[in-house]
Amino acid sequence: MARTTNRSNTGADRQWDLMRASFDGDWHGVTSWYGRDSTGMNLTRGESDPAESIYAIRFSDANTGLWHGTGLRFAPGGERRFPLFRHSYNLSNNCWHFPDTAGQSSLEMDGSVGRAGHEVNFFAGRSRSMLIALYQRREDQSMVLQSIAATPFRCKRALIDPDRPKPDSIHNIFQTITGWPGIEQELRPGQGSENSAQGHSIAGFDADSFQKYDVNGCFLDGLLCSLPGCLPQGAFDLNFGCLLNANSFVHLIIGYDEKHQLVSWVERRYQPTIDG
Repeated sequence: MARTTNRSNTGADRQWDLMRASFDGDWHGVTSWYGRDSTGMNLTRGESDPAESIYAIRFSDANTGLWHGTGLRFAPGGERRFPLFRHSYNLSNNCWHFPDTAGQSSLEMDGSVGRAGHEVNFFAGRSRSMLIALYQRREDQSMVLQSIAATPFRCKRALIDPDRPKPDSIHNIFQTITGWPGIEQELRPGQGSENSAQGHSIAGFDADSFQKYDVNGCFLDGLLCSLPGCLPQGAFDLNFGCLLNANSFVHLIIGYDEKHQLVSWVERRYQPTIDG
């Protein structure tokens, strides 16, 4: 499909190109879901879907693709497909892409909507480690964390990356990475990402910068989260992380203002030394 406009230097084009570079693949993985019980979120035992989820994402050219998912919990018949086009991609500004971290987010979490959710993907080689957090509105208009899903995807088009075991605890990971220097990048909804690759140095990792809320989980593939079980009044953020390997930890922060409107996605990438 020929391009009708020259958008090669726009933020929208950069987001499309980053999406295509990361997501192009046949992604297979078993999803584990964690939900609420009478005491709140239960992260000790997940309910695994009986079959693998498969996300086949392919591109026929630089501007056109197809997303085809099977084994999906919330899709009719467990299957859904939709076309992807450069010219119409992410018009709602809810998708976001750094070079190796990407996902989609609800732009509003103010209780005016029945549900709100986030999907965060951490890429390394041909691994895609995914966390989903879903919030539900209650009768009093508060938004409560309803479920978390974790999936260790691997791309079947390439040599399969090895499994990463579930961490013993968040504390053990934090002991390892405390003090690692980092690089920070930021995106804002609708403001493009021409300069998103221009990160700046930040102070060494401190556990208090991640572990801020009452729901703190660790999952397969080195996935972590720290989330409010019930959204507070005023500004807040949602914290997702992944220990990609012994020398790389990524912290993704989704920030909301006092009106519970999304204001930014921030990626912090930590390594034992600034040179990796």
